[in-house]
Amino acid sequence: MSSPLQEPIFDVVIGGGGLVGAALALALAHLDLRVALLEGTPFDDREQPSFDERTTAISNGTRRAFEALGVWARIERDATPIRRIHVSDRGRFGFARLDARELGLDALGYVITNRVMGAGLWGCLAETAVQLISPAHIVGMEAMEGARRVHYRAEGEATRTIDARLVVAADGARSILRESAGIRASTWDYEQVALIANVFPQRFHDYVAYERFTETGPLALMPLSGGRMGLIWTLTKTQVDEMDRCADAEFLARLQDAFGFRLGRFTRVGTRYRYPLALTRAGDYVAERFAVVGNAAQALHPIAGQGFNLGLRDAASLAEVLADAQQETGGQFDPGDGLWLERYRLWREADQANIVRFTDGLVRLFTQPLGPVKLLRNLGMLAFDLMPFAKEALSRLSLGAASRVPRLTRGAPLKHAH
Repeated sequence: MSSPLQEPIFDVVIGGGGLVGAALALALAHLDLRVALLEGTPFDDREQPSFDERTTAISNGTRRAFEALGVWARIERDATPIRRIHVSDRGRFGFARLDARELGLDALGYVITNRVMGAGLWGCLAETAVQLISPAHIVGMEAMEGARRVHYRAEGEATRTIDARLVVAADGARSILRESAGIRASTWDYEQVALIANVFPQRFHDYVAYERFTETGPLALMPLSGGRMGLIWTLTKTQVDEMDRCADAEFLARLQDAFGFRLGRFTRVGTRYRYPLALTRAGDYVAERFAVVGNAAQALHPIAGQGFNLGLRDAASLAEVLADAQQETGGQFDPGDGLWLERYRLWREADQANIVRFTDGLVRLFTQPLGPVKLLRNLGMLAFDLMPFAKEALSRLSLGAASRVPRLTRGAPLKHAH
């Protein structure tokens, strides 16, 4: 800790330029802070893992945040609204429905590919003063007097360093920065794999998202542009290996058997991808001059589509805490001060606990093979469909309204008006 700090010393360095890291950098750009963003793979590289063809369901809160940050105008035409959600249990009588109109909403959310979101975020970032450093593979971090130092390198180059008053980890569930800060993470392996693909049904989806619970786990179909649907099919590793070996016709026949004929026959399937599923939670949101956001804080099962929306609220919350600190101090503040980080930690713990409990509870409930549990959950789904207040409670939770909601996700300016 005796080494001198480098100039310039940044106010905030964000490690990881995926969806959440890029959103945080863009929010902080509105605060006139000295911000640097480190990302291992350039955003426009076809191998960029964060910006692939996976689809993400974004909540209305996330849409409002994107509007406030100037991103929505860049991606709106590629976003498909979800006007209804239909949930069912294969082979059982239970079902549940959510309708945007019944809740007074234009849409329950929107479906968009990660590639389009990444392009929108990085397009906006290019017009700010944020220093974008990519490719920059993070190799470690150390504590300095009044700062932290991040070590990074590009392929074939010597290791470089960058200093900041606050370092934020947005580098994923296996975060090197989080580990370097001494924050441990717990992982619960669901022993499941998500098989991802775009499929084409005979009938137009009419902006309905389907969640169907099968013997292997949940199967989701999300509405996309051009009449396509984004498939997320939860399988065991053995089953997904078997599916990988299937020709397209056989794959579509198995999908048809699992989902049924609400959309007619499935006629085509695109490239199939697979992603292991686990619940990962960081032991803390903060350490000295350090914070975690997004998947570095929590990585969730996709059963309820809450992972990215929760991570976006991490970014919006941290940005709001720093915006308030800046205004409270007249602009002369240290973003890495423990007072501000404690505010962030207390805020995020409540939101995370609610969403993790909700998501993990659904996974366990709908993968439970026991007959009595299946009967109870189907009765519960029928009751849910008949009780408007239950639907409203679920929709509020999925919008991120289960606890304090960041200003950005309410569509309000990041800074309070004087």
